[in-house]
Amino acid sequence: MYDTVLFPTDGSDATNRARRHAIDLAKQYDATLHVLSVVTEDPYRDETAAERATEEAERTVETVANAAREDGVDVTTAVRQGVPYEAILDYADEAVADMIVMGTHGRTGVDRAIIGSVTERVVRTADVPVVTIRMTDEPTIHDAEEAEELARAELTAHGYDDPTITEEPYRTTGSWIVPAKAGDRTVQVHIDATSGSTRIARLRD
Repeated sequence: MYDTVLFPTDGSDATNRARRHAIDLAKQYDATLHVLSVVTEDPYRDETAAERATEEAERTVETVANAAREDGVDVTTAVRQGVPYEAILDYADEAVADMIVMGTHGRTGVDRAIIGSVTERVVRTADVPVVTIRMTDEPTIHDAEEAEELARAELTAHGYDDPTITEEPYRTTGSWIVPAKAGDRTVQVHIDATSGSTRIARLRD
């Protein structure tokens, strides 16, 4: 029924929550998952800042792609520049997407305004079904296995070769902590249990 699922992401809480749904839908329909991040054009951004934004977008799509590959899903990644909703619609046409999966908005502040605006425009103008995932405060990362999967994807996306999970992931009040090692580096991956957002902390050996 669906051969191509498009998942636009900017690494925010809203898009991180939608990530799991996009991967699950692609797996359910044996579809290829296209992961897209759009770098907003900014005339006031200098060359160094523009390069950092592009590098962050590349890491963002690779994190999702690695998580999808862990689930056996075929993945294509892309980073584009431009107006986010226009770039998403253009890519959907180019990839002949059958479905678009997006977060509805961030929980607070700027995320709520920007993500909501982009999603609303895509919903109103897309030629294909758009599945929207509403952001809530309910935990989305429920078990250690999923936390480990996200940690491996995040480490791989940041260039850590052949990461090994050294201990069972454990839960704090609002986060999962995943101890890991890659080469001679000992790290912990902190994963927000609600949004799925990740942060790598390097530990002293």
